[in-house]
Amino acid sequence: MLFIFAATGSAVGLGNIWKFPWMTGENGGGAFVLIYILSVIFLALPIMCAEILIGKRGKQNPVNTL
Repeated sequence: MLFIFAATGSAVGLGNIWKFPWMTGENGGGAFVLIYILSVIFLALPIMCAEILIGKRGKQNPVNTL
């Protein structure tokens, strides 16, 4: 069941990161795409690193570690 959640999150995330900026850029939203990509990098990356760190330190999933 955990694999299904991970696969679903990956598929939704990849569509969000690749398809949406491409469609926006094609329709004249290049400046928005730049801001969007920077937001993803500066917001999503630290959160992902925090989740990995919590899991490694607690040796459980993030919900049970807290």
